[in-house]
Amino acid sequence: MKAAIIGGGVIGGGWAARFLLNGWDVAVYDTDPQADRKILDVLENARRALPAIYNKSLPAEGELRFNDEIAEVIVGADWIQESVPERLELKHVVHAEIAKHASADAVIGSSTSGFKPSELNRNETRFIVAHPFNPVYLLPLVELVGDPMQTETAAQILRDIGMYPLTVRNEIDAHIADRLLEAVWREALWLVSDGVATTSEIDEAIRMGFGLRWAQMGLFETYRIAGGEAGMRHFMQQFGPALSWPWTKLMDVPEFTPELVNLIAEQSDAQSGHLSIRELERLRDDNLVGMLRALRITGSGAGKIITDHEVRFEDPSSDELPVTAHRQIPVSWTDYNGHMNEAHFLEASAEATDRFLEMIGAGPEYVSTGKSYFTVENHVRYLAELHAGETLKIATQVLAGDGRKLHLFHNLNGVDGNLAATVETLLLHVDLNTRKSCSPDTEITKSIGQFASAHAKRAVPEGAGRFVGQRG
Repeated sequence: MKAAIIGGGVIGGGWAARFLLNGWDVAVYDTDPQADRKILDVLENARRALPAIYNKSLPAEGELRFNDEIAEVIVGADWIQESVPERLELKHVVHAEIAKHASADAVIGSSTSGFKPSELNRNETRFIVAHPFNPVYLLPLVELVGDPMQTETAAQILRDIGMYPLTVRNEIDAHIADRLLEAVWREALWLVSDGVATTSEIDEAIRMGFGLRWAQMGLFETYRIAGGEAGMRHFMQQFGPALSWPWTKLMDVPEFTPELVNLIAEQSDAQSGHLSIRELERLRDDNLVGMLRALRITGSGAGKIITDHEVRFEDPSSDELPVTAHRQIPVSWTDYNGHMNEAHFLEASAEATDRFLEMIGAGPEYVSTGKSYFTVENHVRYLAELHAGETLKIATQVLAGDGRKLHLFHNLNGVDGNLAATVETLLLHVDLNTRKSCSPDTEITKSIGQFASAHAKRAVPEGAGRFVGQRG
């Protein structure tokens, strides 16, 4: 399969990456002398990001070519995508050239965010709107507008490359999503212009609040929950009068009639009525936890708020072994068997290792000096089930800490302190510049020695030194 990309900017480059990483051959045409470099930059990002959302390998990557003529680019193309700037007269010129050379059964799409098919096809071409969202290689939505047979063919191809085709029922300026975005954008401009908020404050209002809800539940389903157990009808009856209040510069809204309330309530019932409000709330919460945990990894948006808040929490004290983790098990750590997935036992122990390294002074600040501990071996024993919502407590014993090696034994305790797993970890101190082992700093060695000396008085924990398949 081959895709021809006409216009290699941000959107065109994203299209190229999406097709290429899904096994399509891709040919690109752009008059910008820097187009090759720009698309290769986008492709580098796509190679880093797109495979990361899957648990299986993507198809073998297709072949990428750059051509100097539109005619050369579209030869043999099954999908032709125009992504030139949003000037209708320019699109007409480009479309006329594409129409001369496109095969009869090729899908011909335009990435236009605003123009309608009737405007694109004034010169008797056969373009459909295939409007994606940036980054095209990662976000699935594509709005399709145009001839039903062509949009149906396009929809199947888009599904095959991991996208979500949304066919717009009637052509309208700016389709669906951009009309919604434009309304928010216009109101945001008024808020800035009137001195009510800064651009940063507006972005925070979105990132810290409703943006997270919209990301996994949209608008109407979010408001359905806001209506409580009575659902959408109650929400509209309670908040509908606010549509006539001077909350916004955009006061041209539909008349709030009983017929409109019934229409939206019935559509909401059809959309979400198969789930109770409690089920929707749990679904929403689980999705939010997943997104928030993802955001905390990069320290973005609400993720940074979580990490900044978490440092204020007091670490649990212990007269026994140091407690290196004390946390609730999230739903995302459980699998189809209903208990904590085996990989997350290791993830939890890795977090415990990091916490112990902080305790001995080998945390992030020490790593920034060019030295760190690398894990070289782990052995996990699974002894009991752990479930979402339960508290996981990890206590860590130092088995040895002489020289360059650090030998730890993590006890993972579940409900009522019952031992659920053990993870034996061997680490090696490394110079990050040479990537070779080296001795730790004196203070680190001293700190490890204090733990090792205290823990040496304890019995060697059961399971230490075991290997896979050992009997007894």
